[in-house]
Amino acid sequence: MEQANYSVGLDIGTTKIVAIIGKENEYGKIEILGIGKSKSLGVHRGVVNNITQTIKSIQQAVEEAEANSGLRIGSVVVGIAGQHIRSLQHSDYISREDSEKVINDNDLDTLCNQVYKLIMLPGEEIIHVLPQEYKVDGQAEIKEPIGMYGGRLEANFHVVVGQVTSIKNIGRCIKSAGLDLGNITLEPLASSNAVLSQEEKEAGVALIDIGGGTTDLAIFKDGIIRHTAVIPFGGGVITEDIKEGCSIIEKQAELLKIKFGSAWPGENKDNEIVSIPGLRGREPKEISLKNLSKIIHARVVEIIEQVYVEIKNYGHEEQKKKLIAGIVLTGGGSQLKHLKQLVEYITGMDTRIGYPNEHLAGDSDKEVVSPLYATSVGLLMNAIENDAKIKRIEELNNLEQEENTTVTEEEPVLVENGNLEAPQEQSKAPRKSVLDKWSDKLKDFLDNAE
Repeated sequence: MEQANYSVGLDIGTTKIVAIIGKENEYGKIEILGIGKSKSLGVHRGVVNNITQTIKSIQQAVEEAEANSGLRIGSVVVGIAGQHIRSLQHSDYISREDSEKVINDNDLDTLCNQVYKLIMLPGEEIIHVLPQEYKVDGQAEIKEPIGMYGGRLEANFHVVVGQVTSIKNIGRCIKSAGLDLGNITLEPLASSNAVLSQEEKEAGVALIDIGGGTTDLAIFKDGIIRHTAVIPFGGGVITEDIKEGCSIIEKQAELLKIKFGSAWPGENKDNEIVSIPGLRGREPKEISLKNLSKIIHARVVEIIEQVYVEIKNYGHEEQKKKLIAGIVLTGGGSQLKHLKQLVEYITGMDTRIGYPNEHLAGDSDKEVVSPLYATSVGLLMNAIENDAKIKRIEELNNLEQEENTTVTEEEPVLVENGNLEAPQEQSKAPRKSVLDKWSDKLKDFLDNAE
């Protein structure tokens, strides 16, 4: 099978690294061809802090995915998260020289590129510039201004900012693992593609992706991304609290959390006790499930309250910005028992657990349909979309070359002033999206960093 027929998403998380290979089937659904995962050893709270360990973990996951699928992995789409990610709202405008000409792609590009020139804090770089609404000569709430007349073009932007070093370190890990970097995507955006429906994005929804090291938030309203945030706490902090609160080792704490953990302390009776084997012949430890859920509850409440502050910062309490579809929980941490009820209790918003099954083919492995793989599936969807775009551009370029070959054989046309004019080119390659341009910039940036 050629590389062109399948795509690869790579999720570099704090607890696990997942390489996922897939392709689009004839029904427009995603077929998973192979999956590989390894323990993530060099990542802390979404940020690479040990390059050598991360490269080893990436190679391990990639080798497993290749062995499962019998395919070779070349180019990958990678997610970026971590506590260094922040977002801001920005408005900008351009004055057009000729208001008698219609607004075109170039005007939008000029406006977007202007935002990239914003002065950031030292060591920070703009990752995404996502246009929200446009204004043309004061006329507001325009979603697509192309084809309109106007002298002043304004727009509100959602700008995502990250640390240059963190982005470079991810690029270095991918290169050193023998892979090509196809694209970098913000992880909350990838997860939202995998688990949210278009109706939810229109109505207004907050996606909370609880990972091992970070909790990612993405808010959509009217089909447009409105707010993103990365909170530097996740399931790992809960495990840490259990480890310290019950004086046990991390492995046991993680097992306790998964098997017996609950976010709602009232659920367990006082006499429910679990016995844990002691280390090296020591006496077994008895742990009350009520105490366990109290430890978990305290930390989960803290995480949810921080997320809720971000939802309020977006303006959820204003009537116009109300999130009608409520909250969608995903990521490994969302599997904690009674978490949905606790989130509804704290925020007063409708909540559901998000599974990445809507876009997957019916015969997909049960494991992949878990919220644990929401980001990985989202990155794979992004990779498939990217590869399809590249294919379309190549086809158009080939078509153009063929037409140019036939055009060159035609006679030049004599126009009024007696000058010779070559026949016009027939077709143009499609305009690159803001995201594609940013990927190109990033690739140059990483190449120069070598």
